[in-house]
Amino acid sequence: MKRFSHLVAVLLLSTLAFAQSDEIVPNENLVAEGIPKIPAKLAETVGRYSEFRTAGFASWHPNRREMLIETRFGDTYQVHEVKFPGGARTQLTFFPDRVATADYRPGTGDSFLFLKDVGGGEFFQLYRYDFATGDITLLTDGKSRNTSPRWSDQGDRIAYGSTQRTGNDVDIWVVSASDPASARMVAQMEGGGWGVSDWSPDGKQLLLINEISAAENYVWLADVASGKKELLTPKTGPETVAHANARFAKDGNGVYMTSDEDSEFQRLVYMDLGNQRLRC
Repeated sequence: MKRFSHLVAVLLLSTLAFAQSDEIVPNENLVAEGIPKIPAKLAETVGRYSEFRTAGFASWHPNRREMLIETRFGDTYQVHEVKFPGGARTQLTFFPDRVATADYRPGTGDSFLFLKDVGGGEFFQLYRYDFATGDITLLTDGKSRNTSPRWSDQGDRIAYGSTQRTGNDVDIWVVSASDPASARMVAQMEGGGWGVSDWSPDGKQLLLINEISAAENYVWLADVASGKKELLTPKTGPETVAHANARFAKDGNGVYMTSDEDSEFQRLVYMDLGNQRLRC
């Protein structure tokens, strides 16, 4: 009798497994009404188009033909290194959470910066990966939300936005790449749309972006030592303008940026810091 009951149970489980594999059933938290059943075979057929791996470029090595990329071989995107064209990738970070951004240290390339949160909470923390040892150093406080990290051209400091002061306003901070305890607030800001765009070649000034909306952004200039800031792209008419991607010219005397001022599309423009006039 027990053997017969056992046989019935096995057959029942096999039937259920076949039924479950025969069609795609929505998750319990979804209510599906009037939607035809989706055969499992159809899902298998389209799987080759929906299940694929991508790799995103992250950073060029400053001295060698090497790059950092982000790709996923498990559940999350991690940082990998590619040492030559067509070469195999080497995974460098192994976290359960996705790693966002990766940027070689200017000059030497002996380390790189990356951002990572926990559980998708978007309270990103800034880390430095050391190639010589494989050690990873936390550079921020571990609690606030930190964004837009930028190396100085000298590779000694990192500027970034942080909510450390109020939990909401994104202030501008600078930290030494080798000393997390050196972190200090450079400029106190209001609102959450602030980010660092670039360092001046001499390491004395920062370009900041204040994002109001997709159609309205402003570029500011900030002094690293004093925190004094100046608006470079004031609003001059009723129409909003989106200025973005601000970068210092190589000589530090001007700024390149994109702008949709007097245009339907974003265009590359240049501002001479001497007269602060924009020209295409």
